[in-house]
Amino acid sequence: MARALRIAIPVLLAGLALWYASYLTTIVVWELRKILSWLFVPLLAAAFAALPWLVARRVGRGERGPGSGTAAAAFGCLGAVIGLGVMVCWWAYSAYLQDRAYMEGSRIVTGPVPEVAARAPYLVGAAQAAPHLGDVTGEIFDITYLPDSDKFATLVERRGWLAGYEVGLVQDIPLGGDGRSRQRCQFDVGAADARVGGWFTHNLGRKISAEKRGVRFDAEDVYVTCSDETPIVVVPLKRQTGILVVTERPAGLALYNGRTGKLTISADTSAVPGPSYPMSIAVRQREATAAVGSFADWWFERSGWDASEDGANEGNESEFALQYRDGSGRGAYVTPLTPQGEASSVVAVSMVPTRHRGGGLAPMTVHRLKPTWPSPEAIVALIKAEYRDVCCYNDDMVFEVVPTGGSTWTATIGSKQNIRYRVEGRGQVAGREATCLKAADGVLIRCAHAAPGSPEEKELKRREQQKQKDESPKPARNPGDLSDYSTEELAELHRRVSEEVGRRLKDG
Repeated sequence: MARALRIAIPVLLAGLALWYASYLTTIVVWELRKILSWLFVPLLAAAFAALPWLVARRVGRGERGPGSGTAAAAFGCLGAVIGLGVMVCWWAYSAYLQDRAYMEGSRIVTGPVPEVAARAPYLVGAAQAAPHLGDVTGEIFDITYLPDSDKFATLVERRGWLAGYEVGLVQDIPLGGDGRSRQRCQFDVGAADARVGGWFTHNLGRKISAEKRGVRFDAEDVYVTCSDETPIVVVPLKRQTGILVVTERPAGLALYNGRTGKLTISADTSAVPGPSYPMSIAVRQREATAAVGSFADWWFERSGWDASEDGANEGNESEFALQYRDGSGRGAYVTPLTPQGEASSVVAVSMVPTRHRGGGLAPMTVHRLKPTWPSPEAIVALIKAEYRDVCCYNDDMVFEVVPTGGSTWTATIGSKQNIRYRVEGRGQVAGREATCLKAADGVLIRCAHAAPGSPEEKELKRREQQKQKDESPKPARNPGDLSDYSTEELAELHRRVSEEVGRRLKDG
């Protein structure tokens, strides 16, 4: 009894310590759950495969014949081969099942892409954050576009091992115009001293696990907002579901007050003016489109789509956070998709809402394009060829090429500090409706090809007619017929005659 207590008490204390260390246990449970989902079926198969070996071994012990050991060894080898084969097959098939689980609720449609508004490129938002931080000495941790308010949010870490965040910056970066607003909110470094990846009690993940066990988050999903002068760090949370096939689901929000250091767990997605659905889950849903077909299609990569990664959209190649153009303030993660393989043309666009209520997956919609688009790299090459007078010299460059609804795409041109132009196009670059150059604020300048019946063609025709009207010579007017003069012209003529008569009388 005493020996049992000597073993049981340390084990119990160790278990209580692990239970108290909620952050560590959450990580351990998450990783073990993934590993066990991969190993459960292979271990079960190995157990069944080892059963004949155990039976043969036991029978061999009873008979003690010359061939009993050989039979047991043969059964053991057979069981090992079966177990190894099941393990390899299960690992492959479980990955397919996991992708299928992430495809739950997804739709593949052929209708037009909903219209979304163009925004300043991600690289521009990142470049314009640093000059507006003032005397801040910290390091930029994250830059996030908030589609609900059409602004960029920047979160800055305070230097030091046992420090939290220093400041939050929310700025408006319009594509056109000089009107820019920005708001800086300072953290109370004494009261709010936790951050993502911090040390010991300064770890924000540890504080979240103390409030709610079993949830985790991705650091790339974290961003900051400013509520008046108070910075709020927003952490979209995730939970695990499933036993044999383990996947992640949204689990609400963690809101960290940068003034008081108070942490609040909320299921209300309207509590923040930015994305509440984890972008990391949206990425996983988009990657799971590879399982849209059968297992054989998934294995040989004959189905599904990939994000376009030709280098044209440097810094942000997928999951563009964009705002719908319907004025609702809603946003979506939008990604141009190419087929798996060597093809680089954009054949579909995936959309996942940035806001979602409940603990299930947000609905993902994949819009098949007809006609398809060229690759973003080909679009950049076309812009440089057709608009060489505006692109690209000095520090100017073509930034993001993003889908903006219907069958249109938009590329922005300029420097990181000044967006000067945008190029809008439809479909293939070889078509008559290829591209139109506009000012950053959307005013049409000219078109390489204007589609028949398009708004751009109508605007260009109107301008040409107005130009011809302005340049055409006015018909000669009979100076003796005063009825041809308008009221304003007649009044101006009377004024000039009166002034001339007065001048002559004065001169004598």
